[in-house]
Order: sequence, then C-alpha cells, then structure tokens
Amino acid sequence: MNNFKTVVSSAWLVQQLDNPSVVIVDCRFQLANPDWGYQQYLASHIKGAYFLDLNQDLSSPIAEHGGRHPLPNPDQLAEKLGSMGIRSGQTWVIAYDDARMAFASRLWWLLRYLGHEQVSVLDGGWLCWKNAGYPISDLEEIREAVRIPQATPTQFIPQIREEGIVDYTTVKTLSDNDSVILVDSREGDRYRGEREPIDPIAGHIPGAVNSFWGEVTDEAGYLRPIEEQQRLWEKYQTAEDMILYCGSGVTACVNLLSLNLTGRQNVKLYPGGWSDWCSYEA
Repeated sequence: MNNFKTVVSSAWLVQQLDNPSVVIVDCRFQLANPDWGYQQYLASHIKGAYFLDLNQDLSSPIAEHGGRHPLPNPDQLAEKLGSMGIRSGQTWVIAYDDARMAFASRLWWLLRYLGHEQVSVLDGGWLCWKNAGYPISDLEEIREAVRIPQATPTQFIPQIREEGIVDYTTVKTLSDNDSVILVDSREGDRYRGEREPIDPIAGHIPGAVNSFWGEVTDEAGYLRPIEEQQRLWEKYQTAEDMILYCGSGVTACVNLLSLNLTGRQNVKLYPGGWSDWCSYEA
C-alpha cells in the first residue's frame, strides 16, 4: 500500500473497514472534561476503532516546565501503538475526533515525529461518519462486552525526528534570527492578550505572528480547499524556517497539517507552547 494521503474521506474509509493494513484511532477529547472522550468512545465509535487519550497516551505527566501537554514518552507510546496492531512503517493509521481535527492532528503529528509517515486524519471527523450512517460500535455491542477491538500485537519501533521540535531555549534566541517565522496558532484574542482562560499569563511570545488553527477547517470540521490553505501561509513564503506553537502543542498541529498539505518544508513545533513559555516567565 502506498500513496498515503494527509486527509481522507469517510466515503474512502468505509471501504477500508476490513483492511488489515488500516487501523482507526478515536482521539476525541475535551480539555475541560478529560474523561469525556473515553466515555464518548465507549458509547459509540467508528466500527473497529481504538481509543487514544490526549492526557494519558499522547502526553507525558505535567512537570515544572514542558507545558500542559508535554510530549509522551516515545517508548511507552510505541508499546501502546504496537498493542493496537500498528506496525511502524507499514500500518496506515486513520485518526479522527469531533473537534475540527484538533486532537486527531496531534496523533498525526506524533506518529510522523516517531518516523511513521503512514497516517491520515479523517475529514469531517466523527460527525461526518455518524451522519452518513456508516458502521459504528454502539451501546448494544458494548453491553455484550465488545468494547475494544482485539488486535494482533506487533512491533512499533520509533525513529524520533528530533529536528522537528524546538525548546524554550531555542525560541528565546529567535529575536536574533530574521529568517525564522514564529507562528502563534491560538485564537486572535488570546494572542493579543485580551483573554486567557487557561494559562497564568496572557499575551504571546515576543516576535510571534498569529494564524488561528481554526481557519484550516470550516465550522463543520471539513478541510478548506487547498487554495485557501495556501492563502493562509502565502505571506510567510520568504521565511527559511517556521516554528509553530499554541497553548500546549496540540492545536498547532492542525496548522502543521495545513502546511504539510501546501508542501511547505522546514516547519517545526514548539511543543511546550505558551504554557511552557509562561512557566519560565512567571
């Protein structure tokens, strides 16, 4: 299998439900209610999908620095992926959520960071799938204890791409480098410091520009046309490198996905984001 796409449709995915080379992962989550995503998964999910939790699986425990969602331990995540039947470099992983790709894109980016290119995000997410009437695992199956699909464990060997991330120290020195664009992916009012619902300090990293991650999709969670993706980034074409951040390295991954679609190279993530920056500035 080849020709992996960054984003796939529900109409395509429904034809792959019996494909042993495809693994579907439910990434639904709510920051204000961390247990919500798993409860939703137990209630109903795409037929055969597994579940990965932002806090428990796709992040490490919070420490003094590193932000609200530090990158997960790669070996622990690799073990989890292998237990789900995801073989590094081979299995095609399809990630979905119901939050305009916010959490599915985190898994998309993480797998690529671990050296696994065979990963896509489901366009329109859970709502598109459900509204189309495609197969789901529902409460009736859950009552029969068919909650989590059985997989044949395999080996996932991470090949970490350290060049894809930067830390606080690197970002701190960017004021001396005109060839790098630093992009804040949060809402405009948070970027401007008019509102800060989560972190102790409002504002943005000095020198950063703003491109809200929500512009990548429409209100229904569908990817905007490639021409619109290109327009989002055309003003930064002259930059040699781009570094993206958000509050904690999650929603910035939606912008990274958008940039991937446009073919942009030399793009990195500051995983700790504003929450990590605040931990040094407070």
